[in-house]
Amino acid sequence: MNNILITSGGRRVSLVKAFMVELKKQSPSSKVIVSDAEPELSSAAQIADDYLKTFRINDRRYIEDLLKKCVDNDVSLLIPMLDPELKLLAKHKHLFSMHNILVVISDIDFIDIAEDKLKTKLLFEENGINTPQVFTKNNYKIPFFIKPINGSNSVENYIIKDKDQISNYFLKNSSLYFFEYLDHNDYEEYTCDLYYSKQGYLKCVIPRKRIEVRGGEVSKGVTKKNKIKIIIESKFSYLKGARGCITVQLFMHKETKEVKGIEINARFGGGFPLSYLAGGNFPKWIINEYLFNKEIDFCDDWEANVLMLRYDDEILVKNYET
Repeated sequence: MNNILITSGGRRVSLVKAFMVELKKQSPSSKVIVSDAEPELSSAAQIADDYLKTFRINDRRYIEDLLKKCVDNDVSLLIPMLDPELKLLAKHKHLFSMHNILVVISDIDFIDIAEDKLKTKLLFEENGINTPQVFTKNNYKIPFFIKPINGSNSVENYIIKDKDQISNYFLKNSSLYFFEYLDHNDYEEYTCDLYYSKQGYLKCVIPRKRIEVRGGEVSKGVTKKNKIKIIIESKFSYLKGARGCITVQLFMHKETKEVKGIEINARFGGGFPLSYLAGGNFPKWIINEYLFNKEIDFCDDWEANVLMLRYDDEILVKNYET
């Protein structure tokens, strides 16, 4: 069996469906399984071939329990979805490999860079990509942007447009940093879906222009072949320790076309379904590379100017009791 486990599936319905489609093409009897702390309340778990209930990521029993469930359910490939579990799984991936279970995950050193905004800034700059200026807390230029050195999903992100907005909490909280503010009136925001081979070589880059964001996740976006793509292909052709899907966030000035790197995430982004539907078949490549040991060719055969308009949908579960 070549069963795939997607951990912490949550609401990732489109991504789970994509893996189900691609896996059935090559291994019809295999299953895509979703794990979640509350699978009965996870839409992705409900549409998957099967689901598993796990402990929460911060529970000390999480890894041991997850490994046992993988073995019991003939899982060959594990794909994590959430930031908090990345380092944990990278640290323990050898335990899974002892049971012939491969974890599609970057090295822990790369994850550490991606989760630290200052280390991310340095990585961009070392590879020739400009970044927003970092201010000290006694020497800044309004407007500016506040975000934590470690954080995701726009948690504790603030735009400061007036000095009266600067509270003692912002000034004294050592985890919050002041960054140059890139105004959306002047800049376009992009998230790029990058696929890296096991050896850390770039195999595909698909820039998605973010038109509208809801709750930190893109709700309207469009694929673009532009300067962003050229820069990533040139500067990030190899990233030590990067594997599978990596998302990179950049801003491009509307007039000057200056590009500034913002963030890196060592996992699938919430807007990946747009890249998949435009021809970036990351699920197929993961299956080929990890389950069938196939080499992945560089892919530029995807469609630009594909617009994604997201909407809410429902999954009904009958006979549910609280």
